[in-house]
Amino acid sequence: MRFDIVTIFPEFFEVLDISLLGKARANGVVEYSIHDLRDFTHDKHRTVDDTPYGGGAGMVMKPEPWGDAIDAFATDDTVVVVPSPAGEPFTQAMAREFAAAPRLLFACGRYEGIDQRVVDHFSTRMRVRAVSLGDYVLNGGEVAALAIIEAVARLVPGVVGNPESLVEESHEDGLLEYPSYTKPQEWRGLEVPPVLLSGNHAAIAAWRREQQVQRTRDVRPDLLPD
Repeated sequence: MRFDIVTIFPEFFEVLDISLLGKARANGVVEYSIHDLRDFTHDKHRTVDDTPYGGGAGMVMKPEPWGDAIDAFATDDTVVVVPSPAGEPFTQAMAREFAAAPRLLFACGRYEGIDQRVVDHFSTRMRVRAVSLGDYVLNGGEVAALAIIEAVARLVPGVVGNPESLVEESHEDGLLEYPSYTKPQEWRGLEVPPVLLSGNHAAIAAWRREQQVQRTRDVRPDLLPD
């Protein structure tokens, strides 16, 4: 799977060379290509932004460099992902959808965002998804892109060593994950729940399911059916 990332801060993505994502890149399981948007400008100042039509605070990223950059790296089967607080919420289901695509291109905007005509134009040629991590605003799309890339890449076969570890995670079945414990059996006066020491796999499975439902009810009741 290939990830193309267009940004004015290419150094932001050096972290892709560490941990599981770095190993996956070294092993050829995934490919990351980082591109500087300023390489697609055509003036001596390498300008990527201008004042907004209609007035208002801040600057808007110009369509010309974005159009040239996406033309250079996107293909018909590319999904263009635009991190934006105005996008649809990112979910585990969306991560799985993206993991099935052969190529993702991340358009990391800054300032007041990218000229809307970029999204409108490329939506006629390929899939374009504006995606939000949550109801808050970041300085740019880079942090959101990194989070989405990690969530997607770990679902690509060969990235996570034990694929069974992906099955019982939060949101995989619509619920939050159950709490986990390891050795020692007692720590600072707190004991591991006895059922986990029983060896009764059916009882353990039932307890974990109960914990999933209870945790979801306490923390994210919006995930439970009405």
